[in-house]
Amino acid sequence: MDDQASWREQRREAAAAHAEALDRRKAAETQQARELLAGFIEKLRAAGVEPQPLRAPVVGSGTSYRTGITGWYLRRNKSLGLDTGGNFYILGVQPGVKARVFGVRVLPSEPPLIIGLGARDGESLPLKELLRLRLEELGL
Repeated sequence: MDDQASWREQRREAAAAHAEALDRRKAAETQQARELLAGFIEKLRAAGVEPQPLRAPVVGSGTSYRTGITGWYLRRNKSLGLDTGGNFYILGVQPGVKARVFGVRVLPSEPPLIIGLGARDGESLPLKELLRLRLEELGL
């Protein structure tokens, strides 16, 4: 019985250590992504690219709703955005009558280093590459 309790305790400690390591890695990746986004904003501002009101596209339609966020789109389809404070947003929303009238509230997300990780082949892209492509589209 004592061996079993000891084994369970070791497994619990190993799981906790694994979770802590995963949290540290995620925090480091988020920090790297935030630094990339801050550099992107600096380049936009230096080039005089003004932020604009961001709209949230309704998934599967051509409709979009007001968000109250001012910033820049990161993808052509306007599904990702960045506000002037460097916060990252996933903008796609579901349709709603109330949202059509009043707009939607979109909360910031932790920025990933790989956009679309786990998506179909060809849909994931490193954040650094996405930002480079976006700057190219703007002629910067």
